[in-house]
Amino acid sequence: MSDWEDSAAAWIAIQGESGDFGRVHVLDTPMLALVDAIAPARVLDVGCGEGRFCRMLGARGMATTGIDPAVTLIGQAQALHPDGDYRVADAETMVVEPGGYDLAVCYLSLIDMPDLDAALDRILAAIRPGGHLLIANLTSFNTAAVHLGWLKPLVGEPSFPIDHYLEERPRRTAWQGVDIINHHRPLKRYMQALLGHGLVLTHFDEPPATGGPPDKRDRYNRVPNFHIMAWRKPA
Repeated sequence: MSDWEDSAAAWIAIQGESGDFGRVHVLDTPMLALVDAIAPARVLDVGCGEGRFCRMLGARGMATTGIDPAVTLIGQAQALHPDGDYRVADAETMVVEPGGYDLAVCYLSLIDMPDLDAALDRILAAIRPGGHLLIANLTSFNTAAVHLGWLKPLVGEPSFPIDHYLEERPRRTAWQGVDIINHHRPLKRYMQALLGHGLVLTHFDEPPATGGPPDKRDRYNRVPNFHIMAWRKPA
């Protein structure tokens, strides 16, 4: 929690009014399309940050509850969306209405949760029977990267080296004033945990970048950073 609190001002500056490259040019369009297909009345956004996605869903007429452990980020969310429901809490210990939500969203937040199993217990308890869980996450080969991003050798092509893929571990990540701990987990860790709860996978994608500067878009599409999963809780 303290890392995100200490990095909150830098994060708010990076997101600005529109959001960063990955959100604007990769994730927003497919994420919103999936939300529209589900058409939830009530949405729980776990790890909502400064509230950007809650505001987007609110503009669609959906009632949202945003949860985040960083006091400054929740303060920014409330300042930008005074009518919104925002609460300071860790995913692993949050208290929300059991079965009170049609959809829970983890938009690039599962990687920030130290105890995945405790977090999923709370998140899934909040979803009504027959409801849905929508996840955007960093790909596991991204979080297994030896360096943050591409490695440019003196000779030859740039590469994206990874190592210790199967070893679950915390990973410090720093850029543009943000300095936080993410958690690397192999993809099977997420899949086995979600399947173990009896959820049904309804959608999986590794979306391409579809806009932004051509060089950045092309570099991203060589090694995509994100995957999207949609799951349904049995009725």
